[in-house]
Amino acid sequence: ASAMSLSRQVQGTGGSSAVSKCSAAARGYIQDRFLPLLAGRRRRRAPLVHRGYYIRARAVDHCVQDFLLKTRGHPRTQILSLGAGFDSLYFRLKDMGLLHHSVVYEVDFPNVTYQKAALIKRVKELSALVGDTRGEGLGAITFFGEDYKLLGVDLSELPKLERALEEAGVDNETPTLFIAEVVLTYMENSRSDALVQWAAERFSRACFLLYEQTRPGDPFGHVMQQHFSQLNSALHSLAQYPDCGAQQRRFLEKGWTECSVMDMNAFFTCCTPEDEQQRVQALEPFDEYEEWHLKCSHYFVLAASKGMEPSWTPLLTDTTAPDCDSPVRVAGSVTAAVCAKHSEIPGLRRYGHHSALIKPNVILTTGGFGEEEAQHCRMRNFHVLIKHAGCWKAGSVKRKNPDKRWDERLYHTVSCLSNGLALVVGGRTSPSSAGLGMLWLKFCETRHASEPGDITVELVSLEPAAEPAALRWRHSATEVTFRGEQYLFLYGGRSTLEPVLGDWCFLRIQELSCAVIPVEGPVPEGRHSHSACGWEGGVLIAGGLGAAEQPLGSVFFLRELNHGFQWQAVGTHPPLIPRYSHTAHVHDAKLLLVGGVWLHSSVPGVTVIDLTTGLCLDYTINAEHLEWPLMLHNHSSVLLPEEEELLLIGGGGNCFSFGTHLNSEPVVLSLSNILTSR
Repeated sequence: ASAMSLSRQVQGTGGSSAVSKCSAAARGYIQDRFLPLLAGRRRRRAPLVHRGYYIRARAVDHCVQDFLLKTRGHPRTQILSLGAGFDSLYFRLKDMGLLHHSVVYEVDFPNVTYQKAALIKRVKELSALVGDTRGEGLGAITFFGEDYKLLGVDLSELPKLERALEEAGVDNETPTLFIAEVVLTYMENSRSDALVQWAAERFSRACFLLYEQTRPGDPFGHVMQQHFSQLNSALHSLAQYPDCGAQQRRFLEKGWTECSVMDMNAFFTCCTPEDEQQRVQALEPFDEYEEWHLKCSHYFVLAASKGMEPSWTPLLTDTTAPDCDSPVRVAGSVTAAVCAKHSEIPGLRRYGHHSALIKPNVILTTGGFGEEEAQHCRMRNFHVLIKHAGCWKAGSVKRKNPDKRWDERLYHTVSCLSNGLALVVGGRTSPSSAGLGMLWLKFCETRHASEPGDITVELVSLEPAAEPAALRWRHSATEVTFRGEQYLFLYGGRSTLEPVLGDWCFLRIQELSCAVIPVEGPVPEGRHSHSACGWEGGVLIAGGLGAAEQPLGSVFFLRELNHGFQWQAVGTHPPLIPRYSHTAHVHDAKLLLVGGVWLHSSVPGVTVIDLTTGLCLDYTINAEHLEWPLMLHNHSSVLLPEEEELLLIGGGGNCFSFGTHLNSEPVVLSLSNILTSR
């Protein structure tokens, strides 16, 4: 591709980003009345995209305002916004009265700055803030106000940039803040490195604010890179600087004396006040926590400085930021392989679904969001996998009453309570609509079902439709026995009104009503997207997402006593790394946690907790035999104890604005080496 067409593609990302910021401002995420005047077209984006652009704007504002505060004793300061596009930073700062002695220089491709200059002159509200303009059209200077200059230069051509800055009156001795918001990564590394080094060498008192992508090597990073490559806007920085530590070393080696960096999960937790976090979390119905945390772990903010007195450290806070690159101690690995099958397995590319072993070698998968008839939608069809002669056969299940409403739910549970009968509890359609109630699934089959077509399912609605306790999603439902009677223990989850539930209910299986059974001991904090397994007549709860949208690392055992149950905290050593959206199984007094999301630079594999000693070991999943990225959250898994194997079904999600990733087919993990190791 020609340099001209590549620059057009990169400019396109800037236009798209302005529209997304504008949509976030319209929903109250960011306060910015100038964005609509600059962005042009309006389009409403998804809540996940709003949050992504909110945290980006928040990080930039946090650092810029800190720079202006720290340098207010100086007679003059400069802000150099590189690749500024149609950004509104100057107008916001001027409107807030923060530019008493500062000049803002914006640099971008000449055609972008010409468009922006024409727009500013046309819109009174913008031109009034700039005031008198003069001297336009001199060399690269497209627009020239007293405290605002637009320069049309290609950033990769350093001599031209230097000449343009000189003509526009930039002073190398004045405290200067460089801003590069997803800009350097589009340049060849040799050119962006030269720019970073030039800024440190030429300016005696300088600060540099960088915001861009990181962590290309994991499944989410793979989808992210693919997206930008398809836009013809490859992310060049990632190969040479794949993590926060590498970016920090880059700046220190290029002449900057101080440099701190954090990924956006750490920034949101440590640099955003608690009340502001809560305000943003409550702005609109939201249920894409996994993709929010993954997006935030794949972007970072970096603040570097040199020659600043006092030093400029906007990312140092009272709260210790988790190290975004800290390694996880790994005990070994398990190998992932595509499961042996008689034919292709359509219908299992989905997430937010539920899979249950309804009888030996027969797995029923229901609900979720995925691919059906070549389009993405909430899944209507039920799906069955049958193991026959060592291989899996797959197909859709016939519905006895296809007109009966299933509600195409996500994040529900299915509990097989007797031969041929399963109870569906909760789930949701959209996060803004109320949780769904309960219904029975009745299985009818020929005696030795060996083909998916041998099984039919009948949906039986309940009258009255729901025990109020069932109106939740991202919860757990586990069978327990108390005094010889069977109950379903519903725990945690979330609802339309409550983003996190910490309550529980013992559901009588015969009457489907809640029983009052005493429970003592320390009550676990509320959570959703946790795991729950039956063990020794009680329930093991592990991980989950807590009230502040923070992953939890606690494990609790609900233990049966003579007169009721008791919560007991299960100690693990080393401590369990907080996670959620994983699956779990108990085998031979070992709790296996599979996949999920955590706030570390690696991806969760399989964690084995020895329930007798508390020893906690992490194993990575070796997915090199798969031809696609294995995204292990919002998946389902079924333990096949005799084979010492785990069957992983579905998983993936909507990867920010990079597209939806769905795991291509079911995967088998061989557990023999980790279940026998001591």
